[in-house]
Amino acid sequence: MEELLDAIAALVSLVSPEKVQAVATRVRRTEASKAASTLPSMVGTPVASSVVEQLAAAWQNTNVGSDELASMLLTASHVYTKVASEQSTELVWTGPTTPFVSARRTEQALLQVINSAEQSLFITSFVAYDVSTIVKALNAANERGVAISMLLELSQEHGGSITFDATGKMRMLVPAANLYVWRDKVAPFSDGRVHAKVAVADGRMCFITSANLTGHAMEKNMEAGVLISGGYIPTLLNRHLSALIDMKVVTSI
Repeated sequence: MEELLDAIAALVSLVSPEKVQAVATRVRRTEASKAASTLPSMVGTPVASSVVEQLAAAWQNTNVGSDELASMLLTASHVYTKVASEQSTELVWTGPTTPFVSARRTEQALLQVINSAEQSLFITSFVAYDVSTIVKALNAANERGVAISMLLELSQEHGGSITFDATGKMRMLVPAANLYVWRDKVAPFSDGRVHAKVAVADGRMCFITSANLTGHAMEKNMEAGVLISGGYIPTLLNRHLSALIDMKVVTSI
């Protein structure tokens, strides 16, 4: 059965819902023993035909009836289409490109998250320098009523690991931001650092990246990340960050 489910998942992710509907209609009129000779012609590409052949072969190894398989195909297609419409994931890459990955600057993705925020914005970073475009966008977000929270690494002078006071610098650049630090660390995190780099807007869009809030990270470094719109991941990440505050794992300064 697992082989059949895998083949169904592969098919609905590869062809259009209309094509899945056509295959399901043919399945209802086909016996499992004849599927290999009748179903592959329903799709138009060699890759899709190969997947349909796998579906036909897997079907013969089960006791699933024609109507049941057709219903499984339609259900899987509906769920896949709905999930795809509710969440989008985009690869973000800063640095040298190849024919396989186009460049979209980290700065652009981060600005998209900041500019999309309507109520809340949570950003974490190890270090933060003066990136003028980001600072301008953060202050603009505050002016339109967005509650901004930022979690940053402390300086060595204040018990952290970086050589300058990033929190003090950010306090001057974005005065309205609620700044948080990870100060009271319990075992096994006693030597831990704020190394996460994420931005979440309203629990509905998030950017997870290797990049710090620095000019080099925005323009020169080789950085990778994903921009996620919709779905449960931005919501889950937003709840997690808020819980760190509520549980006093991180504290305001």
